[in-house]
Amino acid sequence: VTFTQENGKVTFMAELTGLEPGTHAIHIHEKADCSSADGKSAGGHWNPTKQKHGRWGDPKGYHKGDIGNFEVGNDGKGTITLTTTTDIWCIDCEDTTKNVVGKGIIVHAGADDYVSQPSGDAGGRVSCGGIIE
Repeated sequence: VTFTQENGKVTFMAELTGLEPGTHAIHIHEKADCSSADGKSAGGHWNPTKQKHGRWGDPKGYHKGDIGNFEVGNDGKGTITLTTTTDIWCIDCEDTTKNVVGKGIIVHAGADDYVSQPSGDAGGRVSCGGIIE
């Protein structure tokens, strides 16, 4: 997973391997702590502005950590890239409502339904990684 920042805008891209084929959700979680086998040490979805869970960019609201779903092929590989850069995130800035550094990335066993609260009913956590600079 890579976050890059240029001119105040952040781009997100993930290239993942070793996953079960199908649709998986990927979210930013509260902490870069992957010490528990079930990934729960990473906390819940990163939601510093206290919005309801939803689809990325939904004008009705969404967590800043609600990235979305991606497909994994029979080879266990999947990729996801946000189609636009965003200024709702920053890399190692002073704004705690935007700074992604120190947060976790979680891949879930299933798809995000974008409706269920507070997490999108995406199933268990199958991969965890810390966002570090």
